[in-house]
Formats: sequence, C-alpha cells, structure tokens
Amino acid sequence: MILSWYVLLLYIHIFSVVLSIGPYFVLFPLLARIQTASFDKLPDYLEPFRITVRLTKHAGHVLVTTGIILTWITAWTWKTSWIMITVLIMVASLYFIARAFSPLIRQLQAPHDNRSMLVNKLRKALIYYVLITLSMMWFMVAKPTLW
Repeated sequence: MILSWYVLLLYIHIFSVVLSIGPYFVLFPLLARIQTASFDKLPDYLEPFRITVRLTKHAGHVLVTTGIILTWITAWTWKTSWIMITVLIMVASLYFIARAFSPLIRQLQAPHDNRSMLVNKLRKALIYYVLITLSMMWFMVAKPTLW
C-alpha cells in the first residue's frame, strides 16, 4: 500500500514539474509578436504570460507539497545535498519570478516608447527562469551527492 501511494505521489510530483517548466517554452514565439503587435492587440499576446505565471504558481504549490510528503515518507532527509540545493534554488526562483514577469507585463500594457527594451528584458527573464527551473529539475533527477 505504501508503494502505491509513493508511486502516485511521485507521478503527481513529476507532473507538477512539467506544469512548472513546460508552459514557458510556448512563450518564446510570442516575444516576436509582442515586439511588433499594435498596442490594441498587445493584451492578447500578454495574456498567455499572465496565465503561465498563474499556472506555474499553482503547479509549484503541488510540487512543493508532494516534495515535502515524498521526503517525509522516504529515506531522504532534509540534509541531503541535492534536496538542500534544490530548496535553495527554489527559494531563489520564487524571488526571481515575483520580480521578473509581472512588473514587465504591467509595463508592456501601458503606452510607452521602449517596447523593444522591455521585450528584451522579458526574453532574458524567460531564459533565466527556464535555466533556474531546469537546474532544479537536474538536481531532482540526478540526485548528486555533494557532501
């Protein structure tokens, strides 16, 4: 019975990782359209960013909850190197995502002359966030023993 709960939780945990990272890859092609769209069409291209941030936030809640439960029911401890590093990276990513996307989206919604600069900032934020989340995923999959 414990094994089946473990497997179910593991699949939910993995699915929440996919929901936390995957949607961001769809946003890259939208950047070019945001760059050239007329101001009245801009909200249509910015809405997927807002939806993605909201979706990944909720997927992150599931990810953290299942991660805590999986750590609790397995032999892993919170002092395990890959768990500690993943948690540290996750805290950094939460700070990053809170400061990276929403302010830029709000700035892009207002009339301005520097859309190109804001889209470039959004592209960099997107790349950084994907790299941060992929690094967390690597630690969870590879489980390196660093100490």
